[in-house]
Amino acid sequence: MGRKIRVLIVDDAAVVREALSQILSADPAIEVMATAADPYIAAQRMEKEIPDVITLDVEMPRMDGLTFLQKIMQQHPLPVIMCSSLVESGSQTVIKALEYGAVDIIQKPRLGTKLFLEESRVRICDAVKAAARAKIGAVHPLPSQRVEPKLTADAVLPAGDNRAMIETTEKVVVVGASTGGTEALRVFLMQFPADAPGIVIVQHMPENFTAAFARRLDGLCNLTVKEAADGDTVMRGRALIAPGNRHVILQRSGARYYVSIKDGPLVSRHRPSVDVLFRSASRYAGKNCIGVIMTGMGDDGARGMKEMKDAGAINIAQDEATSVVYGMPKEAVKAGGVDFSLPLPQIALKVLQLAR
Repeated sequence: MGRKIRVLIVDDAAVVREALSQILSADPAIEVMATAADPYIAAQRMEKEIPDVITLDVEMPRMDGLTFLQKIMQQHPLPVIMCSSLVESGSQTVIKALEYGAVDIIQKPRLGTKLFLEESRVRICDAVKAAARAKIGAVHPLPSQRVEPKLTADAVLPAGDNRAMIETTEKVVVVGASTGGTEALRVFLMQFPADAPGIVIVQHMPENFTAAFARRLDGLCNLTVKEAADGDTVMRGRALIAPGNRHVILQRSGARYYVSIKDGPLVSRHRPSVDVLFRSASRYAGKNCIGVIMTGMGDDGARGMKEMKDAGAINIAQDEATSVVYGMPKEAVKAGGVDFSLPLPQIALKVLQLAR
């Protein structure tokens, strides 16, 4: 057994500190080093020992989470996960935290059904493990451990006949990303012209934050970027981002591509799942599709990308050197679904070349 991931929990709510401590301590790969009610207490604790990962509340007394994050990144860069409640009004602050160097967002644990609590546990523990592997601060090998059973895309979109039409001149781009993906997507999308091919994106992110994330990108890009809604048309000059906690499926009616937004179980430990989007792309777009898989831990998207390649799509993976976590791209390469592995700054240019 290797060294456990040591986590410092910073949150002013005692009930949240206790809930996070119980969730993380139950995972054999994780150890709660300490908890702190505010950044000043956290700083005092960090003088004695540096954690591998910090979970950080956004709104706290004496010093807010965004200010503390900036101080951490200036003085001793560490993997930081922002821990936020489901409040739309605060989502812009969390998006700003990602720009300042936070590696991920998790929802604060809250009371709910047994299924909700189990899904919350999976997401929180996976986020901590991904953060520990991120290319910032000290990264430690993870101990071998029991892996929770993972559902495949069959749970949302059963395997079946490929319904893609013959190849046309109109391409569709489908993208999957996780840890480190928010900044990778910013770099990627800002390179596209206003008439770029239609794009559909799955970025692993909690609900209520994808809308703010899309608005932020929309203000930076030549493309129109929006959170996907059921029935939205995939068209030139538009990028659609799957809403947090919902699966997105690419579909086709005649010459029109559109998206369906679906509930369903976690697929490859995620909702939205890249595998679900990629399977739908293999079925409804086939040769008309270009697939991109970016930084992230795990293997979500690997199976779906291989299905896309088998259906005639051309696929690109972000390379190891520019990935915050080289997990999802690596697994897609291993599965045989990738045609090109490229540095992040070159991916959009390759997509445009292939789309021509």
